[in-house]
Amino acid sequence: MLVGSLALLAGAFGFEHIAGLNPCEMCWWQRWALMATAFFAADALVLGVVARRKPAIAAAVTATAWVAVLALACNAGLALYHAGVELKWWQGLTRCTAPPLAGDAATMMADILAQPLVRCDAIPWQMFGVSMAGWNFVISFLLVGAASWLMLKPPKIVR
Repeated sequence: MLVGSLALLAGAFGFEHIAGLNPCEMCWWQRWALMATAFFAADALVLGVVARRKPAIAAAVTATAWVAVLALACNAGLALYHAGVELKWWQGLTRCTAPPLAGDAATMMADILAQPLVRCDAIPWQMFGVSMAGWNFVISFLLVGAASWLMLKPPKIVR
């Protein structure tokens, strides 16, 4: 989950900073969920190392890993919702957002007008007919399934 969420984040930021595709608000929702996934997955990894010396915290490792799975599942749900908005399956956001501004009215108006207009219902890039949000859903869904399967299967006891 850690590698997968970091790879998805790297792809998102790469599309933004290298390809020049600015994210919409729903893209940011997905990024926040991926950041939470990476945080909790890394935390579970560190706790897992500590648990080898202190077996009493093994339950904390499992709980933290499940929180990471939940965060990744939230990302998959957000990505599916975003892909549905892009495909006009349902209506998305009906408002525009902009970063907070400061200064006098003329400076604030110039800053507002300089911001790129990024619509959540537009598909800025796609591969094989699937948008970035669609690929995010597919990859996240598969990662959630794989992580859940690995966590639920009985451990092998090595003797």
